[in-house]
Amino acid sequence: MPENKIGIAVPEILLPSSRVDMSKWAVVACDQYTSQPSYWNAVEEFVGDSPSTLHIIYPEVYLEADDKERRISSISQTMRRYLDEGVLKPIPPSFIYVERTLCTGVRRGLMAALDLEEYDYSEGSQSIIRATEGTVLDRLPPRIAIRQDAVLETPHIMVLIDDPEKIVIEPIAKNISEADKLYDFDLMMEGGHIAGYQVANPDEINRIIDALAKLADPRAFQNKYGVGEDKGVLLYAMGDGNHSFATAKACWDKIKERLSEDEIKNHPARFALVELVNVHDDSLVFEPIHRVLFNVDTRHVLKSMHSYYASTGQDFEYEAFDTKQEMELRFESLLSNSMCNERNTYNYAENPIENNKNVHLIPYMFAGGWGILKISRPKSNLEAGTLQAFLDEYLKENKNVGIDYIHGEDVTIELGSKAGNMGFLLPIMNKNDLFKTVIKDGVLPRKTFSMGEAHEKRFYLECRMIVK
Repeated sequence: MPENKIGIAVPEILLPSSRVDMSKWAVVACDQYTSQPSYWNAVEEFVGDSPSTLHIIYPEVYLEADDKERRISSISQTMRRYLDEGVLKPIPPSFIYVERTLCTGVRRGLMAALDLEEYDYSEGSQSIIRATEGTVLDRLPPRIAIRQDAVLETPHIMVLIDDPEKIVIEPIAKNISEADKLYDFDLMMEGGHIAGYQVANPDEINRIIDALAKLADPRAFQNKYGVGEDKGVLLYAMGDGNHSFATAKACWDKIKERLSEDEIKNHPARFALVELVNVHDDSLVFEPIHRVLFNVDTRHVLKSMHSYYASTGQDFEYEAFDTKQEMELRFESLLSNSMCNERNTYNYAENPIENNKNVHLIPYMFAGGWGILKISRPKSNLEAGTLQAFLDEYLKENKNVGIDYIHGEDVTIELGSKAGNMGFLLPIMNKNDLFKTVIKDGVLPRKTFSMGEAHEKRFYLECRMIVK
């Protein structure tokens, strides 16, 4: 997989052999359903001892389990066993065109390898592959512990490209046939349907690379986003799996210390397998990521909010209600006054309503009630940033408090309404603003958006060797 100026390579991919039940093989991303062990219990019951990516990943719901070391060791051993027993078979170097059928439509993607040498997740990075949200270094060690001893990678990473003219991925559908199909099956646990097609024709591969190079042309990039030469080209923006990609980068940086220049050029660990998706894909829906605090007293949280926002030059108020209906009526009233403009929409109600960037309104719930946070003169441009800045400080001062980041309003309400918990609902981000915001302002606040709900996340399926 030779290096090139646009950071992409044609990978050598491993897929399950014909004797593997694909419906049991493919499992959703490990960072989903982290507060719902019942989901993962159901997956374990369904999969059993069958070959499955469940046995070569670490669901984060178990990160605090006592058997962490055993799990990590088992992952490495199972990977090697799957190779030795022929569970996985290689296909010739190629891209894979993916069609994922969801309730929002068919999401089109392209499995490819990205060059970790072209990625920098540090603040202010101008690399061609870039994080869209802050990378939390404390989240890397458990992932590094798995990858550093792994012989395989299987990704849930989705990387976005900004291709409004749809010149890269969408034309592939016209150039493939049934003969190119590699897999076609229903995903477990209401994950929808997925089909994959091999893209091995040299002419089609070159067309894809040329189209990506067109997006990466510096002059076209500057004109598109209205920026100067001081801004580096952003071709690939991390969508899902930012910390997994950062883990691959950290492991590669360690590996290359002991390699020669020639070995560095083509070592498999230099690359990471991802699915490229066009941010303008009609089926791609950005969803907010909500927050739930555990083991808290709501009054203490609100009092702490008042102190925090006052100390940072922001004005804070809140209103409390007995029912969700009362909260929604008041929320709509606040949003429909003269402060409203065209920036944000909320999705906790059926009909999105616009909100003012100078006043952030955040619905919350607790056992027995609802409320609205109102932060005026916010320091952050996004509600997620306004709330997260407080939460980070609060968690530092209150070590007994837990937090989870929830995909889906219903689950947030269910968890946030339990005794000792407190949940917060956050707004939708306009996906068309993603690239321009990252280019001009840098990374977004942590956990700002999610590409679809939990069951719509990428499932582990394809594998690739990362050792020689």
